[in-house]
Amino acid sequence: MRRVAALIGLSLACGGPLSLAADRELPTYDVIIEHGRVIDGTGAPWFAADVGIRAGRVAAIGQLDKAIAKRRINAAGRVVAPGFIDMLGQSELTLLVNPHVPSKIFQGITTEITGEGESVAPVNAAIAKEAAPKFEHYGITQDWTDFTGYFARLEKQGVGINIGTYVGATTVREMVVGYANRAASPDELTRMQAIVATAMRQGALGVSTSLEYAPAPYASTEELVALASTAAQFGGIYATHMRSEQESIMASIDETIRIGRDAHIPVEIWHLKAGGVGNFGLMPEIVARIDRARAAAIDIAADTYAYPAWNNDLSAFIPPWAHDGGDAKLIERLKDPAVRSRLKTELATAATNWDNEWQSVPGPEAILIATALNPKLADLQGRNLAEIAKARGTDPMDTLFDILIEDGARTSVTVFAMSEPDIELAAVQPWVSFCNDSEGTSPEGLLGKEFPHPRAYGTFPRVLRKYVREERRMRLEEAIRKFTSLPASRLRLNDRGVLKAGLWADIVVFDPEQITDKATFSAPKQLSVGMQSVLVNGVPVIADGVSTNALPGRVLRGQGYQATR
Repeated sequence: MRRVAALIGLSLACGGPLSLAADRELPTYDVIIEHGRVIDGTGAPWFAADVGIRAGRVAAIGQLDKAIAKRRINAAGRVVAPGFIDMLGQSELTLLVNPHVPSKIFQGITTEITGEGESVAPVNAAIAKEAAPKFEHYGITQDWTDFTGYFARLEKQGVGINIGTYVGATTVREMVVGYANRAASPDELTRMQAIVATAMRQGALGVSTSLEYAPAPYASTEELVALASTAAQFGGIYATHMRSEQESIMASIDETIRIGRDAHIPVEIWHLKAGGVGNFGLMPEIVARIDRARAAAIDIAADTYAYPAWNNDLSAFIPPWAHDGGDAKLIERLKDPAVRSRLKTELATAATNWDNEWQSVPGPEAILIATALNPKLADLQGRNLAEIAKARGTDPMDTLFDILIEDGARTSVTVFAMSEPDIELAAVQPWVSFCNDSEGTSPEGLLGKEFPHPRAYGTFPRVLRKYVREERRMRLEEAIRKFTSLPASRLRLNDRGVLKAGLWADIVVFDPEQITDKATFSAPKQLSVGMQSVLVNGVPVIADGVSTNALPGRVLRGQGYQATR
């Protein structure tokens, strides 16, 4: 003992090798987030701990005050949680315009999944021609034909968040059948399945549908089962904007359940709602039907954005038959007085064979023009159809038709036709996660000229403010679970969604008493507030409440991905 003490004394006196060795034994981290209340994403209660990050991953959770760190983030009085996962974004193109997508990161979103029925790949000449106006609007050159090419472009440019995508069944149909209102032949269906298989090998997370928008409604249930079955062979998911979210929603849920059962594939219902004023109060029955399917071992879940208005294409007000052949044919029909007369009759008549959104709203004042691609129509953005019609001196239906013609059928609208009690009931279901259902955007630059739904800027903070802090409809830990581990498990993202050693360090640090959405329907282009720090793969994209302009995001590929040279 005396010899050991003497050696220690000599070492200390000399500043010698023993103290250096001790220093070398201290763990070293790139970042330590210290003194925070850790909510790990599992739904468990918070606990006090530091989080150490090394090489982009969580390396340790515990007491790390003695450890060495290149950077420390003081999270005292704040929550430290996994980064939020947006179950349906629309940022595949806007990431190429502004890869920092501030509307997403200031909500705490670190991962987005996109590809609603129509996906960014694959591409052929007909699809490229149909999409050309949007690419021209964004100033983007479409220099890819498949997911491999698109992902390579993202990785070369860099992105601020992680991004994954489905292959859209609509896009697959357009590749083979085109825009015609007819069934696919057996040979065509085989070719469509081959396209799905290729997309899955290239990294798609599954196959998706958006069955409200032509040419998607032309597909039969059997066609969708066939495509979903192919995706299932590669560990994929079937995600859907169902055939109806209004009068025929129960039949659409039954169809969705059948696709999941027959294709042996997990199912995600996007933006679950009871749409239309005639369907207010229907959510208890919707929830009960999904609960019965889950009890029968159907792997089905859903997500929501928790606002009383949806956002979609103005062209969705036109019945599917009028879309036969694509947008050019639609516009040609809208110019025909006889077709207009027929459309007016159909819009004025309740229907169950398609979602007649004209019948869903209390009146044209509930239809807000969001974004028009034609610069000459910019003054319409943020105004409702009733006031536009009055200013133009035209009938509201004719005004709708005219706007579609003038904007090449590219206008988007916000539609007020949902009830708060239905929204709240969906939001609190244990199998419901959340989505923005909006492209990543910015208040500045080209994207700042658009007029989005406020969900683009506020969905996740709105849930924390409204349902957790103000109305106390869910615990903070449960809301975080719905933002993180629940969507990660649905998407089979096994290395994200939970704060655990070894997993990727997608992390948010925020004050639960301050996190707030600022975007409104009248002034939507306002970033949410309250995020102190947001890290993507261990790299801060927000530090001390300010964007760092870092681009540490990654392309997330599905389980069927097969790397090729």
